[in-house]
Amino acid sequence: MRFQFLAIASSMAIAVVSVPKATAQIPLLPQLQAPSSVSNDLNNRLVTGWIYLDGRRLFQIAASRTNFPERSEDIQKKLEKISQNYFQSPAKTAVKVEVRKVNELPVIYVNGQYLMTITSEDAGLREVDMSTSANQIAESLQEDLQQAKQERQIQFLIDQAKIAAGIGLTMMVMSWGVYSWQRRSKNDVVYPLISQPPRGPLNSPISPAAQPITTQLNQQQHRHIQEVKRRLFQLTQAGIWGGGSFFILGLFPYTRPFQVAILTAAQFPLRLGVVFLVTYVVIRLIYALIDRFTTTLISSGALLTPESSERLQLRVSTFSGVTKSIATGICVGVGFLLALLSLGIDIVPLLAGVSLVGVAVSLASQNLIKDAINGFLIILEDQYALGDVITVGNVGGLVENLNLRMTQVRDSEGRLITIPNGEIKVVANLSSRWSRADLTIPIAYQADIEKALKLIESIGFEMDKDPQWERQILETPQVLGIDQFGDRGLIIRVWIKTQPLKQWDVAREFRRRLKVALDQAGISISVPQQAIWVNDEQLFNFQGNGKAN
Repeated sequence: MRFQFLAIASSMAIAVVSVPKATAQIPLLPQLQAPSSVSNDLNNRLVTGWIYLDGRRLFQIAASRTNFPERSEDIQKKLEKISQNYFQSPAKTAVKVEVRKVNELPVIYVNGQYLMTITSEDAGLREVDMSTSANQIAESLQEDLQQAKQERQIQFLIDQAKIAAGIGLTMMVMSWGVYSWQRRSKNDVVYPLISQPPRGPLNSPISPAAQPITTQLNQQQHRHIQEVKRRLFQLTQAGIWGGGSFFILGLFPYTRPFQVAILTAAQFPLRLGVVFLVTYVVIRLIYALIDRFTTTLISSGALLTPESSERLQLRVSTFSGVTKSIATGICVGVGFLLALLSLGIDIVPLLAGVSLVGVAVSLASQNLIKDAINGFLIILEDQYALGDVITVGNVGGLVENLNLRMTQVRDSEGRLITIPNGEIKVVANLSSRWSRADLTIPIAYQADIEKALKLIESIGFEMDKDPQWERQILETPQVLGIDQFGDRGLIIRVWIKTQPLKQWDVAREFRRRLKVALDQAGISISVPQQAIWVNDEQLFNFQGNGKAN
């Protein structure tokens, strides 16, 4: 997998970074901005910019901010007109670039046509005098115009077309190779936990109860890795075709100006796209590392006890989800700052302003801070986790969502209840590590109580040995005996220790089996009843009073 990433990164570098010799002078992304400022005065400050020929930078000029656009456009138009006249001349015609003195200022003429006047600002860019600066520009123009005319010769264009065809063929071969590699990578994905049981530190299988946890984490890890690889493959394909096409544009003088236009138009979207892609890949890699770390911790057996497997699954889900949320928030924040930097925005004042706003917000949102602290302690102390059934005050239900700010539970009626973590003072966890089915069984006063107790005990023993229920029942059911004399009869209490959240299933099955067994034994389950005793003398007086009337 490491070699795959290195190969992908290398192909991206070859496709994107490589530029032809003819485009070696094309400005980099940061240089394609508006003319840069070199003084502080708004209107009179000096700005600089490049003069281009066939998309190639020739020389720099300088002027005040108000005069620069007009001067740059004028020189560029004159150069295009002069170059077109020169390109249309016979092949062996030489270009003549000379420097003349006009009003004590050096002036550059090309084939007898006026191009530009060298100013002190232009000379200041090269830190030389005006005459030397003019001679340097003249020499550069001489070479560049001759090269530009040579590039327009038919033989040169044919040779460049052959190179372009070779590059296109190379692009197709590389693209097909990357596609085949991607297909093979998908076909070779095999989850180790499916083909063989996970191994502990001494190459011994870990407990079967922990296998679903490690299987799930390994599958999540593989999904994240595959997602990262898929995005890198896509980026590689884009680099191959985009870089190859960009390379081909630079082979011909007629298409080379499009390079500058593409870079100028795409520099900000490209920067933002790179930041977004890097942030996305980093988040996915962090997700994979979190799953990898959790899987290693579980496989080591350090967290496993005979009663911790189910609980561990709940804790792992909670810890993984909260950690990934925090990591996502941090990565998105850093990515946002990098995006601002890529756009040329100074983030130092922004960070200072954000810090002041953060102080004000923290003072105004103490409840949020309280919720976050309490939520962190809930997760750290394992008071409850995702999948637990809890009761908080007068509400309760299954925990569906848990983060640093709030807890959401779903009650028996399907209502989603949101509880701020700061409001949770006392919580009852009905599924932490193990649960208990607490049964009260009413037996009629007239029944044989010894027979009833033995029957209830035998039902619990049979369920404990039943393969369907033995994993859900942690201990043999305890018949505590007669708990009280009630209006429904003798109340017998039974405790059954179960896996978390299994107490209700076990209790329902126990009641079903017990009803069948009691009916077969002729023992009735009592119903609420009352006995009324009437004194004989009171009955006689009542009857006598009735006759008198």
